[in-house]
Amino acid sequence: MGPLDVAVRFGLYLDLAVTFGVPFLALLAPGIRGALPLGRIALATAITGLVLSMCGLMALAASMTGEPISEIDYETLAMILAMPVGMAWIVRMVGLAAVAFAATALRRQPAAFLAIASAGGAVALSTLAWNGHGAMDEAMTGWVHLGADIAHLIAAGAWTGAIACLLALVLRPADAFDAPALRATHRALHGFGVIGTIIVAVILVTGLINSWLLVGPANVAALFTTLYGQLLLAKLALFAAMLGFAAANRYRLTPALADRIETGDHLAALVGLRTSLALEAGCVLLVLALVAWLGTLEPVASMR
Repeated sequence: MGPLDVAVRFGLYLDLAVTFGVPFLALLAPGIRGALPLGRIALATAITGLVLSMCGLMALAASMTGEPISEIDYETLAMILAMPVGMAWIVRMVGLAAVAFAATALRRQPAAFLAIASAGGAVALSTLAWNGHGAMDEAMTGWVHLGADIAHLIAAGAWTGAIACLLALVLRPADAFDAPALRATHRALHGFGVIGTIIVAVILVTGLINSWLLVGPANVAALFTTLYGQLLLAKLALFAAMLGFAAANRYRLTPALADRIETGDHLAALVGLRTSLALEAGCVLLVLALVAWLGTLEPVASMR
């Protein structure tokens, strides 16, 4: 699999994470619903996901047949769609269609729109597990690995979407931050601090399961001598940095914003939050790029 496949995978990971994570956070934090154009965001990410999924299907067909994308025929696509990865692709398209429907037909019913959009986004995001290593194992190990992959994707999507939402909130123009807007922003930041603890726990547990199955305790030394292992270590280092930024947001920067809302001296607190969330978002992009690359490589456990 070449750079095109990695690029499409990266685009799908990012787009579907936002497709699920943004409405999911808005569903849990009602205070941000009027601050962001959630309907337009959902529609844009759903359409982008549909286009990227079509590109991904063509890239998969090309990698399986060795033929250029321009020469892929209907019979090849029909064969892939009959496979588990193809069925997952169909489910993804249905999930994205549900998001697009909710974004266009239910904007005046925020609770229904957000519930359907987050559910459709979760379904679409979870189908990416069939494009990764979690779908390669058999019997009970296969189900455990696939389930851990899906839970890992959902938790990572919730974190990614939340960072996108929170960064958009704090990057609004200065004249948008009157006292009510600042309080709503603080509630969103504080609320995600509680949810984030659960998300991190799920990512850690599912990450350990995946590492056990893809690397194994007997192959830890190979992490330093193989491309797969080196990329995995880089991903772990970025994840540790994200934890550091998240801790700073929750325990230092968010309380600082709360302390300065009523005094009107909130600019420095907002600048700190903007910087921290932007750095955290940068780490997310790098992690997703590494995940897209890792998905095309042979795991360490398979090399032995």
